[in-house]
Amino acid sequence: ELCDYISLELVKFIGMNPGEETEDVKNLGFTLTRYVEEIRSGSVSAIHRKSLADGDDDKVLKEFVNDMNESLDRHGLKIRMNLALVDDTIGILAGGRYYHKDTVAAVTLGMGTNAAYIEQAQEVLRWKSTIPNEPQEIVISTEWGDFRSCHLPLTEFDAALDAESLNPGSHVFEKMASGGYLGEIVRRVLLRMSVESALFGDIVPPKLKTPYILGSPDMAAMHQDISEDRDIVNKKVKEVFGIMDSTFAAREVVVEVCDVVAERAARVAGAGIVGMIKKLGRLEKKMSIVIVEGGLYDHYRVFRNYLHSSVWEMLGDELSDHVVIEHSHGGSGAGALFFAACGSVKI
Repeated sequence: ELCDYISLELVKFIGMNPGEETEDVKNLGFTLTRYVEEIRSGSVSAIHRKSLADGDDDKVLKEFVNDMNESLDRHGLKIRMNLALVDDTIGILAGGRYYHKDTVAAVTLGMGTNAAYIEQAQEVLRWKSTIPNEPQEIVISTEWGDFRSCHLPLTEFDAALDAESLNPGSHVFEKMASGGYLGEIVRRVLLRMSVESALFGDIVPPKLKTPYILGSPDMAAMHQDISEDRDIVNKKVKEVFGIMDSTFAAREVVVEVCDVVAERAARVAGAGIVGMIKKLGRLEKKMSIVIVEGGLYDHYRVFRNYLHSSVWEMLGDELSDHVVIEHSHGGSGAGALFFAACGSVKI
């Protein structure tokens, strides 16, 4: 059904934009995002981030390409999906590189998170094949969501979230910095405060005990509430947690908790960006552009501002001018388009 839906949309698009008639078969660019799978069982909810590196995924992707091409055939389209099926972070990087040669890295900050950067082949120690004599650049998809270290600022709330997840011990970095988990961390903190200090009254709101009931969009809305009485916070705690009578002091606490969680996430992601740039050895010599894309970055203004300021702070006044963080030009789809165009060139 998905393939047929995409084919029908392509039929509509081509009908409205016919272009020049040609017998040549065109290439279709396509990006895939590692998605977050939410599983509910009764009152328990958990999320699990699927990875393109998971077992059998290569087979699944090949089947998808075959199904897509069969659907394109059924709808009479002279289009094929061949080599332009790419990870979304790499698509973002390719799009950014097309617009500016100093683009060296891309980061996705949405429900999950990942980063990719451009490296010289001779610098990759795990490179298995023969390294070309002439300088050659390759793209590294870091899968940094799965990074873990004793230096990460983990709390007891992170430990509990990880232990109760479907993949304990895995994707620790992602559980600190991505939109799929920030609301859940806030919920856990508010629940503890409600139990220990009666934040929302003598009775703990039942919905506050429901895992993953608070999503990052609602968290962002509360965090960015600038009304005098925190009216948006009042509305959201009613809708999400069923708290009908919150005090102004409690609403202020909610905003403060959101602020702490969002700032930590932004600083963790910012540290990852600075680490990549340092790895490339470009800080003192060249301009470096990092392209960022994803719902968390796009729609959570305060988080975005914290990310930028943390990178500037870590770099210092002398080096911060050498690193530019930009929003993606056309998203990952633009990069897939350029990959498809490269595959269409006849040599």
